[in-house]
Amino acid sequence: MPERLGPPLDMPLFDRVALIGLGLIGSSIARAVKHLNLAGTLVAVDRSEEVVTRVRELAIADEATTDFVAGVRDADLVILCVPVGVCGTVAEAMKPGLKPGSIVSDVGSVKASVIAQVQPHLPDGVHFVPAHPVAGTEHSGPDAGFATLFHNRWCILTPPEGEDEEAVERVRAFWTAMGSNVEIMAAQHHDLVLAITSHVPHLIAYNIVGTAADLETVTQGEVIKFSAGGFRDFTRIAASDPTMWRDIFLHNKEAVLEMLGRLNEDIALLARAIRWGEGDKLFDLFTRTRAIRRGIISSGQETAEPDFGRRKDQA
Repeated sequence: MPERLGPPLDMPLFDRVALIGLGLIGSSIARAVKHLNLAGTLVAVDRSEEVVTRVRELAIADEATTDFVAGVRDADLVILCVPVGVCGTVAEAMKPGLKPGSIVSDVGSVKASVIAQVQPHLPDGVHFVPAHPVAGTEHSGPDAGFATLFHNRWCILTPPEGEDEEAVERVRAFWTAMGSNVEIMAAQHHDLVLAITSHVPHLIAYNIVGTAADLETVTQGEVIKFSAGGFRDFTRIAASDPTMWRDIFLHNKEAVLEMLGRLNEDIALLARAIRWGEGDKLFDLFTRTRAIRRGIISSGQETAEPDFGRRKDQA
């Protein structure tokens, strides 16, 4: 993670930006927008009065409200930072406040479902450029955000066919300014790719930690007491927001089930190799997977530094 962002822009990219939902992603965008001067006015919108109050205390937006229509009124860019399961409901609620020529986007980890939910509620003349910043932590809430969350991380745009190219480029510029590497792909392809790179790994983590919890009484606490690095990594992933991940699995079910089917087949082959002592097959697999890990590190998407479950200030 970089220590700081670059200098603020001389001129904002948008006159008025509205963020709906001020959790980890929304509050991180807010901090980056404020630091980089990406908006003349930044409005925070959240249905929770408690969240709105906290946003005001943190001073990470110029305005904060629970009123969806008032919050998006006159906004040039509106970003939905809410669980994918409620994107349609939010789009319907904010519809009366959207102005012609404005751009609506989102940050959801599922794209085809979000497009199907949101697009029917957008008035004529309002552009829709869905986005997915592939970044995050296991923490949530307005206090969890930080401005450098998106630096050197990918942001995938999935504009519907025929969407205005200028609107797409403005959203690209927005994410690029926050340090993201931007790529454009079809929504269905995005959902298939993210099923194996993000969704299924989370599902596996939830399952392993759940199994360990069931074993906890049997082993008299030894599962937690002797947690090795691998299990600790799974518990970090499994600590992610339950509402968000419930919605992701339900709204990307076809791609997730397809990847789970392939995974089950591969696990069966792995079990056979172990059962019959086929060490060469195990060695070949582990060699290939280690190369993938090294590729992720060399591309700057992860650090090679071990922390053994401790932050540097705890070492």
